[in-house]
Order: sequence, then structure tokens, then C-alpha cells
Amino acid sequence: MRERSGVGLGLALLSALTFATSGTFARPLITGEWSAVAVVIARVGIAALVLAVPALLALRGRWPVLRRNALTVTLFGLLGVAMAQACFFNAVRYLPVGVALLLEYLGIVLVVGWMWLVHGQRPRRLTVAGSLTALVGLVFVLDLTGAGRLDPVGVLWGLGAGVGLAGYFVIAGRLDDDLPSVVMASGGMAVGALVLLLLGALGALPLAAGTADVGFAGHRVSWLVPIAGLSLIAAVVAYLTGVAGTRLLGARLSSFVGLTEVMFAVLIAWLVLDELPTVVQLAGGALIVGGVALVRVDELRSAAGAVTPTPVEPALSGDR
Repeated sequence: MRERSGVGLGLALLSALTFATSGTFARPLITGEWSAVAVVIARVGIAALVLAVPALLALRGRWPVLRRNALTVTLFGLLGVAMAQACFFNAVRYLPVGVALLLEYLGIVLVVGWMWLVHGQRPRRLTVAGSLTALVGLVFVLDLTGAGRLDPVGVLWGLGAGVGLAGYFVIAGRLDDDLPSVVMASGGMAVGALVLLLLGALGALPLAAGTADVGFAGHRVSWLVPIAGLSLIAAVVAYLTGVAGTRLLGARLSSFVGLTEVMFAVLIAWLVLDELPTVVQLAGGALIVGGVALVRVDELRSAAGAVTPTPVEPALSGDR
């Protein structure tokens, strides 16, 4: 049992690490010829195709299960994939990668409000304390009076990503037990890619891509390098290890471990892009992560004394 937990922890950490590379891989494309929408389409479209094979194997011909969950998969693709990723990559255009991810992670606090307002699940004291701590951290991250003042456009995109992430958790938390997580991931990414491609083709969203070399880690590389990193490392490997880790650790504990994604994202952006938030923003980031951790701890405590899991439990771990 201890060995199983150790393997699960390793997989969950690997999932968080690989998810954390998405902003760093996307930055050279978005600051070049690519629109954020095109980057998302490339990332999730390729990943959906690669995951289609393990998804079909996991489904094993149980097509009624997929038909029964068609609406759930569609909503997951629209909110948890298309909206979350498009807003996040647009935020990366204006903000440091770590700051954009911190704003997105406020979506977990939005879930608390959603469950209270819509489902009448009044948050307990620890959850309230965690939410307030995260909001105080947001004030520090925004650093409204300091030299590290953030672009308000980027902040709005980051908060939009938070809304998408909240949708990710709410929808994934109500996942049918008969629907394999890898099917949800592949199907949701396919829906997200198709919807964004359609909106781009209709002119509703900016859709631009190019084949010029991009600057990455201090070198000029082919545009295929960040695209491969986004789709294969930050999506395929991230989702597969996340699903495997979730099965070994459980969804609650693995999603808690997934909070290390913020730390990994800041570290990777510092090493590869040479960008680091200010001291005030780092302090705010610590408060946000600490607040979210308190919410997660409260969920773990409530799960220990409950017969059935709460609806906010994510079926998939990591960033979208």
C-alpha cells in the first residue's frame, strides 16, 4: 500500500510539473505570430488525437456511456478546456506566467461560492478562512501601487481563466463513474478544439499562426518545438500521469498535490524565460496557494467523515 501511494505521489508530481510547462511553451508563440486561440487549438487538438487511442481502449465499445454523458463532455470542453486555456494563454501575453496561473487558481475559490449560492452548501470556517486568505493574496499579486503593477487586460484574462477552471472542477466533480477519465479528457479537448476552430473560422475569435522560428530559452528554434512541448508534454503526458496518479491516490489527494503546479510554473518561467514576479507578488502567490490549500484540507477532512464525496471533487488533476 505504501509503495502504491509512493508511485501515485510521483505520478501526481510529474503531472503538476508537466502541466506547469504550458505557459512557458506558449509564450514564444503568443508573443510572435500566433494568436492565443490558435495555440490552444494546436495544443488540445493534437493531444485529443493522441489520447483518442487510450480513450477508445478504456471505453471498450460502451458507446451508451458516452452518449449519456455527451452534454457533460461538451460543457467540460467549452468551460474547462476552451475557456480556461484561451483565457490563460491570453493572460500570458500580458502577465508573467506565474502570475497568470495564480489568477487562474482563484477559480477554486469561485467553486466555493458556486456551491454555496447554487447548491446551498454553506462553507465551513476553514474554507472561509482559506478563501479570504486567497483573496488577500490576490491583492498582493495585483500590487496596485508598486513597481510591479500588472496590465489590467491581462488580469481580466487571468480571472476569466479562473472562471473556466471553476467550471472544470464543478463539471469534472459530477463525472459519471462509468465514464473513464481519459475519455473525458480526450473528448473534452476535442470539443474545445473544434469549437475554437469554428469560432475562429467565422471570425468571432482571432485565429493566426505562422511558421517563423521563435525565441525559446535564449535560442532560436522551430515553431514545432513549443507546439510539440505544449501538446505532448503539457497535455498528453500531463493528463495521462494525472489520471494514473488520481487512480492511485484518489481524486482529492491528487488534486491537492496538483497545487505544486504553481511553484513549478514560477520556477520554469524563471529558468527558461528569465521572468520572476516581484517580492510582493511572490508573497501574494504564497497566500493564494496557502488559501487554496486550506480549502483542500477542509475538503479532505469533510471527506473523511462523509459516506459520499462532495460535488466539488475533481475527477482529473492539474491545470487545463
